[in-house]
Amino acid sequence: MQGRLLVWLALLFGGAACAAAPGDTLHVGSKRFTESYILGEVLTQTAAQAVPHARVEHLQGLGNTAIVLAALQAGRIDVYPEYLGTIDLEILKHAQPAPLEQIRRELAAMGLGVAVPLGFNNTYALAVRGGADGVTKLSELAAQPALRFGLSHEFIGRADGWPGLSKRYGLPQRPEGLDHGIAYEALMQRQVDVIDIYSTDAKIRQYGLRVLDDDRAYFPRYDAMLLYRLDAPARFPEAWKAIAQLEGRISATDMIAMNAAAEIDGQSFANVARGWLAAHQPQAAGAGKAAQAPLVRDGLLAKIFDKNLWPLTRQHLTLVLAAVLLACVVGIPLGVLAAAFPRLRQVVLGLTGVLQTVPSLALLALLIPLLGMIGTVPALAALVVYALLPIVRNTCTGLLQVPAGLRLAAQALGLRPMQRLVHIELPLALPVILAGVKTAAVMSVGTATIAAFIGAGGYGERITIGLALNDNDMLLAGAIPAALLALLTQAAFELLERLASRAPSQRV
Repeated sequence: MQGRLLVWLALLFGGAACAAAPGDTLHVGSKRFTESYILGEVLTQTAAQAVPHARVEHLQGLGNTAIVLAALQAGRIDVYPEYLGTIDLEILKHAQPAPLEQIRRELAAMGLGVAVPLGFNNTYALAVRGGADGVTKLSELAAQPALRFGLSHEFIGRADGWPGLSKRYGLPQRPEGLDHGIAYEALMQRQVDVIDIYSTDAKIRQYGLRVLDDDRAYFPRYDAMLLYRLDAPARFPEAWKAIAQLEGRISATDMIAMNAAAEIDGQSFANVARGWLAAHQPQAAGAGKAAQAPLVRDGLLAKIFDKNLWPLTRQHLTLVLAAVLLACVVGIPLGVLAAAFPRLRQVVLGLTGVLQTVPSLALLALLIPLLGMIGTVPALAALVVYALLPIVRNTCTGLLQVPAGLRLAAQALGLRPMQRLVHIELPLALPVILAGVKTAAVMSVGTATIAAFIGAGGYGERITIGLALNDNDMLLAGAIPAALLALLTQAAFELLERLASRAPSQRV
C-alpha cells in the first residue's frame, strides 16, 4: 500500500512538474480583470490561427502583478499583456518613469523583454458618481475628508498607486480594499464615493461616472505592451511573428468596446477576442465577412452545465483528494506524536493552528517564489496546510480517548508499542480520526477555489471570472457545484464513519 502511495504521489508531482515545463506549448498568461482576460485571448487566438499545428494555452486570471510575474520568471507562462507604467514603477521599482531602453536593459538581466505596444494607453484614474455638482479634479479631494474611498487591493499597495497619489495630493482619507469587479456597483449603491478605474473601462460610460482630472500629472502612461521571456521568440518563431503583427492595432476605442462586450453584453472573453480578430484581419479578395449569430446571453443553468463543467470538476476533485491524502500522510503521524509525547502536544497543535490562520492569498504569494512555480504544486501545498489542523487534532484526541485499561491489557499481553498502536489504539480512534478527515475534506472543497488564482483550475475559475465581470450567474456557476461537491463529500465520509464505528463491535 505504501509503495502504491509513493508511486501515485510521484506521478502527481511529476505531472505537475511536466505541466510547468515550457515544452512545445506557448503559454499565454493574464491577470484577474476583464481587459487582461480579453488581451490574453487575443494573443492566444492570434498565435493559434497563424500556426494551426502549434499548441497554445491561455492560463487566465492568474492574479495580481506579483503572481503573474512569478509565473513568467518561473517559465510557467511565456508572455502576458502588461502596462509600461506597471513594468517601470511596480516591477522595476523606479521612483520616476525611466526611458524604454533602460527598462529593456534591466528586464534583460531578469531574462525578460518588453515589446509589441498594442496601441492604447490604459492609465489609472479615480472616478466619482456623475452629476452637476461635486469634485472634478484630484486636488479637490483633499478638502473632502468625509469621502469614502473604495480602492482595489493592488492599487492600495502599489508604489504607483495610493501611497504616491495620497502623498502627491495630500489626501487624508483612509481607503477600504475593494475588488475591482464589484467597485462600480458599490459606487452606484453609495457604499463608497471614490473608486480607482482604468481609463478603458466600459462601465465609465454605462454608469455615467465623472473621471477626475489628474491636475498634478501623477499617473504615468500605461501603454499596453507584451512582457515576455527572452527565449519565447526563438522557441515559437511563427507564433511570435503573428503576435508581433498586433503592434499598434488595438485602439482605446476598440478596447473599451471589447470590455463592454464582456462586462455589459455578457459575451465570453474568447468570443470577444474572436469577434475583434475577425473584424480586423485582412480579408481575402472577394471574401465577405461571415454573418454573426445574434447575441444570446447565457443563463445560470447554461453557465453551470457548459462544456467546462467536467474539466473543472476533475481539476477541483483531484486537488481536494490529493490535498486530503497528503494531509493524512503528514497529519496522522503528527497526531500520533502529539498524543504520545505531552511535551510536543502543544507545539504540534499550536503550529498547525497558526498555519490555519495564514490568509490563503498571502500563503500562495509566499509559496510561489519558494517553489518557483505556479499551478498545481503551490495550490496543493496551500491546501495541505489548511487541511492539517482537523486531522492532527482529531488523531491526537482519538488516541487520548482510548481507555487506559485496554492499553494496560495490551501491554500485559506482551504487545510492543507499535503493535499496540496499529492493532488496538488506531482502530479504536478511527471514528474520531475519520471525523477530522471529513472536516478537512469539506473545508478543502471550499478552499480549493483559490487554486484558480494561480492557474490550477477548478471551480474557482468561474468565481474569478464572475468577480471580474460582476456576473452573479457566473459566480453561482462556480459556487453551486462547489457546494454540491462539499455535500457529497460530507455524505461519503459519514458513510465511512458508520462503517468504521461498526467494525470494532463486529470484531468483538
